[in-house]
Amino acid sequence: MDLSLGTALVAGIVVIALSMIIHRIQHSQHPLNHAEFVKAERSAASIALAEALPESVFFGPHPVFIESIQSYWAVQERDILPRCIVRPRNAEEVATAVGILKREYDDCACQSHVPALFAVRSGGHSPIPGAANVHGGIVIDLRLLNEVVPSEDGSCVVIGTGARWLDVSTILDRKCLAVAGGRNSAVGVGGLTLGGGISFFSPRVGFVCNNILSYEIVLANGTIATASESTNPGLWRALKGGSNNFGIVTRFVARSFPSADVWSGFLYMTASRAGQLIQAFYNYAQADAGIYDKYAAGPLVCFSYVQKLGIQVIATNLVYTKPEPWPACWADFKAIGRLWSTVKVRSLTSATNELAMSSPAGLRQKFITTTVRNDHATLMEIHAAYKEGAKIMRKVRHMVWTLVLQPLSPVMAKKSQPNVLGLDTRTEPLVIVLFTVVWKDAADDELVDRTTKGIIGGIDHYAASKGTADPYRYLNDCDSWQSPFDGYGADNKRFLQEMSRKYDPDGLFQRACVGGFKLDMDGQYA
Repeated sequence: MDLSLGTALVAGIVVIALSMIIHRIQHSQHPLNHAEFVKAERSAASIALAEALPESVFFGPHPVFIESIQSYWAVQERDILPRCIVRPRNAEEVATAVGILKREYDDCACQSHVPALFAVRSGGHSPIPGAANVHGGIVIDLRLLNEVVPSEDGSCVVIGTGARWLDVSTILDRKCLAVAGGRNSAVGVGGLTLGGGISFFSPRVGFVCNNILSYEIVLANGTIATASESTNPGLWRALKGGSNNFGIVTRFVARSFPSADVWSGFLYMTASRAGQLIQAFYNYAQADAGIYDKYAAGPLVCFSYVQKLGIQVIATNLVYTKPEPWPACWADFKAIGRLWSTVKVRSLTSATNELAMSSPAGLRQKFITTTVRNDHATLMEIHAAYKEGAKIMRKVRHMVWTLVLQPLSPVMAKKSQPNVLGLDTRTEPLVIVLFTVVWKDAADDELVDRTTKGIIGGIDHYAASKGTADPYRYLNDCDSWQSPFDGYGADNKRFLQEMSRKYDPDGLFQRACVGGFKLDMDGQYA
């Protein structure tokens, strides 16, 4: 391990510099223009909502309205100005709101053009503009639905869709329990779970969605329903990766299990270690299923270019969901020289807080993803594409450009209950490839969009030519133009469309609800 005074000093300088950059960007954001609120006319739907739910509907410049807008993770979402915010206090108020919106939609559906009427927000952690906000429409902000209630026998937990994973782990840590939940404490429960969800516990129990025993959901007709293995089983399966296409989920019942502290943290390395690290990652992901360690989560291998400093750095997140330092599965990573590390035994809350601190709110953000088979040459090509992206965007102010590699083993993909992700037939290890971009100025949006799309396109073309491509796209990491449901396979996509026709026959959530990814059903509504 590199522990000389010189490398320690470099490490300290990098940390301090990154903290200063983030602080400056966050505090340079412009406040909301209150004059815009006064100009916004109230629509028929917003007036009806305010009359029906007078204590739960807020217009600008009410402080609740302002807080809701300013609390989105990505600045692109904060730039969108809705007509009003609905903050329901229970499922019944959600049902009232949906009923009013459905009547408005029915009136609009008689016309050729259906406007974007509403958006649904859980944690508001998506970087996609319009994922959980809508210009001139209604936002249903579910953050008051944030209950976390463990059962007496510790076998399950009732979780409100508006809770953050911090809320969940804080309560469960005290009871030595855990659920398959988000790895970033700031992320909302609803969006991550409906998109499939990957957890530190996924190697042991599968995707987050696989561990949901039942859903409470408000359907398009305004009724409150339950979806479980025995009640509405088709809808239950569709919600395991089907996003917001079937209604508004207000509550989850998640399977829980005993859990002690975990061992986790980051290893920080210089860019010169990239080749060694990619080899270690490849070896780990390729390991025979017979030596699969269900307690080992990740690794998340991150290569970052920091524009302000003009340097590239590497950070690797390792987690072991038992309080055991340096288990044998991480031996190859331990052997690579590093500047410093944060690995230690800690609570799950501490582990997820560390990831949240690495992606603070209040910046311009982008995710874009693809999936490949675990192939060393393909991984090296992906890393070369990352370096090329850094060159193209080197003048984007205050940019941090990051490549993240994470393994997806066939053992993990097949664990627990059926879902719609389409991974149950995989026999080879896969790698989820994620690029993230953080930057300051809206003037650079077009360059960032064009570059990231081109980088992913080049990787997909290379992987296809080498026979290492895979159609799966992790929905929660997709950019707005990507089509994750195509990657689930034709049969699963058809199944999702059938469930949409059954539970939302008029297409309220396909046509009038923005955000999420839709099921390509526009031509099926009269």
